[in-house]
Amino acid sequence: MSAPRTEGLSVVVVGGGTAGHIEPALAVGEAVMDLDPTARVTAVGTPRGLETELVPRRGFPLELVDPVPMPRRVGGDLVRLPVRLIRAVRGARDVLRRTGADVVVGFGGYACVPVYLAAAATRGRVPIVVHEANARAGIANRLGARFAVATLAAVSDSGLDARVVGNPVKRPAATPDRAGLRAEARAFFGLDPSAPTVLVVGGSQGARSLNAAMAGVAEEFSRAGVGVLHAVGPKNVADAPRVPGGGAAYVAVPYLDRMDLAYAAADLILCRSGAITVAEVSAVGLPAVFVPLPHGNGEQALNARDLVAGGAAMLVDDAELTPGFLRSEVLPLALDPDRLHTMSAAAVRGGSRDAAEVVARIALDAAGKARS
Repeated sequence: MSAPRTEGLSVVVVGGGTAGHIEPALAVGEAVMDLDPTARVTAVGTPRGLETELVPRRGFPLELVDPVPMPRRVGGDLVRLPVRLIRAVRGARDVLRRTGADVVVGFGGYACVPVYLAAAATRGRVPIVVHEANARAGIANRLGARFAVATLAAVSDSGLDARVVGNPVKRPAATPDRAGLRAEARAFFGLDPSAPTVLVVGGSQGARSLNAAMAGVAEEFSRAGVGVLHAVGPKNVADAPRVPGGGAAYVAVPYLDRMDLAYAAADLILCRSGAITVAEVSAVGLPAVFVPLPHGNGEQALNARDLVAGGAAMLVDDAELTPGFLRSEVLPLALDPDRLHTMSAAAVRGGSRDAAEVVARIALDAAGKARS
């Protein structure tokens, strides 16, 4: 039985597996609640993804559906696909009924396929809004776009006929006050209050190539008066370089729980170029040196192309990220406040701080029309 229709609008956000799918979904969920406090937001994912950790932490109810990965080759998984898909769609239909869904907002990933199909097959149809966070649309969102009342994308040329709105980011990143937080942020991490500072982040587990390159020049950066905040990964703390005192602080941490303070502490970031990282960096106006993952289909390089073209960032291949590159390119950049200021302004121009609100308004509008 559907939820009583006298309640606030019911918005179902779907995105599972990786943070790149989950974080935009939760950012839009927060924006929906800001715009309409009477609305009900439910997140949908699968039992296998990070959503089982991230969604409850952000305070949203979580519903789970069976994942339906698409087999890459002919075999037993392909033979079993129809039965798995039917079962997953049936479960997704139950979720839509329990939540009284007025709209589905999907962000890609395994959870989206059964939810899109269930929404499209529901009597009266639950409207679907699709948002593609990556530079190349995945199978799930290509499917969802066939049924969608609105198709949105973070960047141009994603493979979808979509309105480009940017990537939704959570509130602290979307509404930054880096200058106002800088003193607090540098004190929090034990960094020098006035030294130009480079933030090095390779993801939650660190990145071997970023760690190795920075280890080779950490002492040189310190002697040159450039501080470094380096998230090396929980398993790599023992291998972080030991930099003697007398210069700017080099601070190695296993993980960064307070990314808002890390962004505020930094003048420049050295990082991968996943879709969410690129969106947050542009939202806070932080100049970047992007090092795309060398694996996959080149998607990370495409994620960064607009910021690089706009002068907000540099791009270096993983194989070319060496101590020599950091010494000749990144160190002079960190010591050039005028260039950093220009890059920061370009990052803000190239970003979309209001993307979460834009997607939320579109979703609420579609939900309201479906309810009326």
